[in-house]
Amino acid sequence: MATASKKPRILITGIEGFTGQYLADLMSSDGYEVFGSAYNISTKAENIFDLDLCDRNSVRRVIADIKPDVVAHLAGISFVATENISQIYETNFLGSFNLLEALGNVQSNKPRAVLLASSANVYGNSTGGVLSEDVTPEPTNDYAVSKYAMEKMAKLWMDRLPIFVVRPFNYTGVGQAEHFLIPKIVTHFKNKKTVIELGNLDVWREFGDVRFVTKAYRKLLDLCPAGQTINICTNQTYSLREVISFCEEITGNTIKVLVNPKFVRENEVRTLQGDNTRLKSLIGECETPHLKETLTWMLNESRTGEN
Repeated sequence: MATASKKPRILITGIEGFTGQYLADLMSSDGYEVFGSAYNISTKAENIFDLDLCDRNSVRRVIADIKPDVVAHLAGISFVATENISQIYETNFLGSFNLLEALGNVQSNKPRAVLLASSANVYGNSTGGVLSEDVTPEPTNDYAVSKYAMEKMAKLWMDRLPIFVVRPFNYTGVGQAEHFLIPKIVTHFKNKKTVIELGNLDVWREFGDVRFVTKAYRKLLDLCPAGQTINICTNQTYSLREVISFCEEITGNTIKVLVNPKFVRENEVRTLQGDNTRLKSLIGECETPHLKETLTWMLNESRTGEN
C-alpha cells in the first residue's frame, strides 16, 4: 500500500523505461513523492507497482491506492519495428483507456494534471516543411496509428480530466536500449567496430536529448495546458550521415556504413522536423543540447535502461 505523505504525488507509468527513469529522478529532486508502474518489474521497490495496463481491475486498484496528484503516462510499446502488432494496440490504446477510466472514476482527489505521451510519428510523411500541431496527422505504421487512436480516445475524457498530449520527436541519451538507432551507432563506436549495418540512410530526424524532454515534461506538468497537444522538439534535424560524422569526430575512429535491406522499414517516415513555437510559448526557452554534445555524453558514460 502507498504510504502517507504530505508531498505531492506523481504516478509515472513505464517508470522503469528510458524516459521514466529520468523523469522520476527529476520529480523526486523537485519534492514529489514518486510512484510508478511497470510491467514485469526488474527490481522490487516500495513505490513501484508491477502493473499490466491491459488488466482493467488491476489499474483501478493501483489508482485507488496511490491517488496521484499528477500523472505522466509514458508506458507503451515505443519501438516502431515491434513485430507483435496486436501488443502495440493493446498496450498503447487499451492500456491508456484503462488508465484514464480509472483516473476518471476517482471520487475525490482527482489529479490536477495528466500528461499523455503520444509521438511525432503520428504526422506520418506529411509534407510542407516544419510540422506544427495544426498539421493533420497521417500515421503510416501501426505504432503511429495506435498513438493517434489514443489521442482521439483521450478527447472523450477531457471534460472529466485535465489531460494534455505531448508529441515528442526523436530523442536519445544514456540508457536508451540498443535496438534504437542512436544507441546502436554509439555502441558500435564504443566497441571500435569498423562496419555498421543500417537501414535507409536518406532520412532526417530530430535527435533531441532525454534531459531536454524530461525538463519540458516537468514544466508542462506544473502548467497543465489541459486540452492542448504540444510538440516536444528542437526544430533541428540531422541526417544519419551527420550522426556518423559526429561520432567519428568525437572518437577519432572511422566506420564503414552498409545498408541492410532487412533494416529498411516499409512506410519509412523520411523527414520529421517539429515546430516548437507552442512549446516555447508555454515554458519559455528550454535548454536543448546540440546532438554532438548528447553523443559525447553517450560515448563517455553508461547507464542501464530501456525505452
